[in-house]
Amino acid sequence: MASLRIVGKVAARLLGSPGGVKTTRPVVFLHQVQQRLPLLGGTHALFYSTAPPSSDVSLKYKYGRLVLEVPLPSRNEKCLFYLRPMLMTVGDLITDLQREDPGAIASVFSKDGERVANTTLIDALLDKDFQLVINNALYNVSAPEKGSKSSEHAMGLEDMKYVVHLLHTALHLPDHHQLKERQLLEKLDLLKQELSPLETMKAQLSQTADFHTSRVLWAGMAFLSLQGGALAWLTWWVYSWDVMEPVTYFITYGTSIGVFAYYVLTKQDYVYPDAKDRQFLHYFHKGARKKKFNLAKYNQLRDELTQVQDDLRRLRNPTRLQLPLEQILPKP
Repeated sequence: MASLRIVGKVAARLLGSPGGVKTTRPVVFLHQVQQRLPLLGGTHALFYSTAPPSSDVSLKYKYGRLVLEVPLPSRNEKCLFYLRPMLMTVGDLITDLQREDPGAIASVFSKDGERVANTTLIDALLDKDFQLVINNALYNVSAPEKGSKSSEHAMGLEDMKYVVHLLHTALHLPDHHQLKERQLLEKLDLLKQELSPLETMKAQLSQTADFHTSRVLWAGMAFLSLQGGALAWLTWWVYSWDVMEPVTYFITYGTSIGVFAYYVLTKQDYVYPDAKDRQFLHYFHKGARKKKFNLAKYNQLRDELTQVQDDLRRLRNPTRLQLPLEQILPKP
């Protein structure tokens, strides 16, 4: 039994014992290739690959364009993907990979092992080296050198972006103008349809208010004429000027008090056109309340209609798109 026990210990030393006995066998280190992903039950899982990082992926410029060479798992061949750094995102790259190989599950990580969001631009990703994981196979991708980004060094990156913006605008501006004009015309027709019944009611209210205002003006003129005739009759036929002079003085003084009271109440001078307009608005709002005319909605629709008409005026004359509105409106 003792010999059997000795043989067991020797075998344990040779094969590696789980009881903490050291072994001289080479250890295979696992390389982490993916961050934690949520699973069922609120737990996290870590995915590993025993294969060392591969360098089969290359990123370089070819014929002036950035090309990513990636081996596809199911096809066992390399495929070239042409990148547009300022227009593509990481999600677009993953979509292209899955379109070429539906069985591929790809993700992008930084050099530190942090996952890169799908909305990140390729241009931002190329600032540093990164890692591409396809079906648990890790590929180290080296960012291209800064000096090889463009064959022409006359323009910087900002100038190139500005030129691309100008080209995009020149190619798509007519279509955008037509679409915008069609939308504005549809909105204009809709506003006119909503304003049509309100305009009819407003015209009736304006006509009624104007009639009452004119009647007040004619009544004031008749009162002044009657007052002048009465004072003349009292002066020359009933009494003398010595008796009527103080009366006319106090009538004039009372009129001055009335005009000053008008200014105190309205904060406006007693000017005949302004007084007429104020009287018109008084009768108009009185009629609007009686007819339940929604004046706030009418004013809002009128403002929107004016804005749409101004936008159409700008759109139909492209040279005025950047001008202030006061320079576009015709001078009176």
